[in-house]
Amino acid sequence: MAIVKYPFWVLYRIWFYILVAIPIIVMFPILLISISREKWYPFFFKLARIWAKFILIGMGFNYKIIKEEVPNPKNSYMFIANHTSMTDIMLMLVAVKNPFVFVGKKELAKIPLFGFFYKRTCILVDRSSAKSRQAVFLRAQRRLKQGLSICIFPEGGVPEEHIMLDEFKDGAFRLAINHQIPIVPLTFYDNKKRFSYTFFSGGPGAMRTKIHQFLKTENLKVADTKALNQKAREIILTELSKNLPESR
Repeated sequence: MAIVKYPFWVLYRIWFYILVAIPIIVMFPILLISISREKWYPFFFKLARIWAKFILIGMGFNYKIIKEEVPNPKNSYMFIANHTSMTDIMLMLVAVKNPFVFVGKKELAKIPLFGFFYKRTCILVDRSSAKSRQAVFLRAQRRLKQGLSICIFPEGGVPEEHIMLDEFKDGAFRLAINHQIPIVPLTFYDNKKRFSYTFFSGGPGAMRTKIHQFLKTENLKVADTKALNQKAREIILTELSKNLPESR
């Protein structure tokens, strides 16, 4: 029976990249203008949200966002989530209205079209380089001072398929403490089932996410980084454990 699905999975993957490219090609001149100055980033962010919705809807993902607390548009936050799929980027853009900047691996900059804008709007990190990791803090600080928020997937990459949630790196939590901004944990329940990094897998259906109550960082010090890290991870892990992906 599975062999019958192979042609569908191949076409489904191709369709995903077509959907990624279409809005970028159509909006290319406007996108170029929006990234020409850092102060215009909020406008680029609005275009990115349109791009993300176009992809999720086009893939047949029925996304649903549950909010325990709503971010204040005037404040900066550190948004974090579990990382299992290329669609995590799109779902984060759809779930969060506050303009934020992704901190992500530099390898994604090699993707045609997408990579052109990715490397010009996101904070890229080479996790094997201590110098690169330090540069991330400096760039993130500048963006926070501009009133933006930051988004980091604290697992530091996509874990192996059998791992529900990998250990978190400390960077996001240290940065949040240094700037006294709240941590906003998000749980992505279904992204691995809908569109994982396993080529022959996935399909349309429910794509749920929850924005959890914020974790405050007021009066916390760098020494509290690990405890904050573990608290955030426990929130997401508990939620994943009791809410397995929906069958449809």
